[in-house]
Amino acid sequence: MRAASLLDVSRDRVGYVPDNPNPLAHADEPLEAPAARATVTLLNSAEGQGTSRGTVVTEPAAVGSSGSPAGLRLLGAWVRDQMTGWIMAVISIGSVLLAWHLATHYRLDFYVRFGNIPSPAEVFAKVIEVNQSTTFVTNIGISVRRILYGFAIAAVLGIGLGLLIGRYRWFRQISMPALEVFRPIPAIAWVPMSIMLWPSNEVSIVFITFLGAFFPILLNSIHGVEAIDPVLLRAARSLGAREPTLLFEVVLPAALPHIFTGLAVGMGVAWVSLIAAEMISGQFGIGYFTWEAYSLISYPEIALGMITIGILGLLCSSAIRQAARLAMPWQSSASPGERS
Repeated sequence: MRAASLLDVSRDRVGYVPDNPNPLAHADEPLEAPAARATVTLLNSAEGQGTSRGTVVTEPAAVGSSGSPAGLRLLGAWVRDQMTGWIMAVISIGSVLLAWHLATHYRLDFYVRFGNIPSPAEVFAKVIEVNQSTTFVTNIGISVRRILYGFAIAAVLGIGLGLLIGRYRWFRQISMPALEVFRPIPAIAWVPMSIMLWPSNEVSIVFITFLGAFFPILLNSIHGVEAIDPVLLRAARSLGAREPTLLFEVVLPAALPHIFTGLAVGMGVAWVSLIAAEMISGQFGIGYFTWEAYSLISYPEIALGMITIGILGLLCSSAIRQAARLAMPWQSSASPGERS
């Protein structure tokens, strides 16, 4: 009786699969791999004597070792994904270069005129020429330094003020009216005023770069705080979290996706503002290099300056995406709405 009761309990709770008295009854059914399922044999006995035997089947066992087939499959999938990304990038850039070459080679003229546009070969020859001196590299270094200074200041102030404005109503009521007055003013419109405000052109250009990046970062940070689920805040308070803990351990991590979106947008606007400021009032930088090439009617140098600006912006955006992956490891690489 005791053995029967134990067997009934095992049937009800874990799904009992009895031994087949006829081993040939299901000989035609496919067999599963031995490592695919974990089995536990339960012996039921009465008074210490074995009277019945059964098998309890559980869920498939997890395989996590680096040398396991599952680990190799994950590694292979990651390699394929990376290779696919690189191949797509090469195809994309190659298509643009091919279209550019054909348009300049055949001097296409269908409302958009390519007669004076330099070919990719001419631009490549100009790359070799300008790298024979340090002037071009120096201009790139100056622009990168300006963008780093302006963007860093904008990130610190934009994220800090965004957290405070989004979190505290009284702070929002004090600061937002003044900020909304300045927000519609383009950064380029500040060039004359910045020349009068700051003692040197270098500081004024950094200031204009800061203005270009500041408002996208600020507004996205505010929106990130306002979008936090109130349940998270109530749960943290119920566990005894004080306001500083809420701000830095609940609010800031929850707002990070919006913050990094603001950083990415702000970086793009910062480059636009920087190049325009260098063209108007600068004496060095990649924007000044491009404008000087236009003044000298050096078309290959104009194209080279534009391509360099695009590459620098791409590198900065890639750095922000990588920082986002490091800061938010819980975020999946693909968005819920993304389809491969």
